[in-house]
Amino acid sequence: MNKAVFLDRDGVINEVLSSRVKFVNKPSDLYLLPWVAESIKILNDLNYKVFIITNQGGIGLGYMSDKALIDIHVKLVEQLLEEADAQIDDIAYCPHKPHADCACRKPKPTMILELAQKHNIDLQRSFTVGDRGVDIVAGRLAGTRTILIIEEEEIIPVVDVDNVVYSLKEAVAWIVELSQVPELSLR
Repeated sequence: MNKAVFLDRDGVINEVLSSRVKFVNKPSDLYLLPWVAESIKILNDLNYKVFIITNQGGIGLGYMSDKALIDIHVKLVEQLLEEADAQIDDIAYCPHKPHADCACRKPKPTMILELAQKHNIDLQRSFTVGDRGVDIVAGRLAGTRTILIIEEEEIIPVVDVDNVVYSLKEAVAWIVELSQVPELSLR
């Protein structure tokens, strides 16, 4: 079975609610955060499958179309390849409105579980990285280790999380550290 890292998108991979962009509703709104491409490349080199799991309620609310989201993801994948030869293995998204009673929206673990089944993933050897409590809850419910990315002045929400860091670069450093000690890489 394969090991994987499930990444939230907005706030983990790309800017959101920043001075340059409020929301990513078209490809020109996409700005990668520092060290993201290099961090994903490290995961690729360690033989982790890398997936994006993202709630995209803007589709359900009418702010963007499914095609616009696909165009954003094409640009994201191309930019990662161009910057660091980094690869995303698959992307899952929930297009439903916030508070919709759907089966896929995080904090439900559906996106993680479906990707795990599709790609033969051992969830106990895998990680979920996000910047919100819903990401961590989804990862926890799926059976992965969890890493919460916060801003320096942010208060840590009360969630059961394995590690708290300030960037994807720090999250990947912790994953690398665990992968170098065999008894720590398993639960």
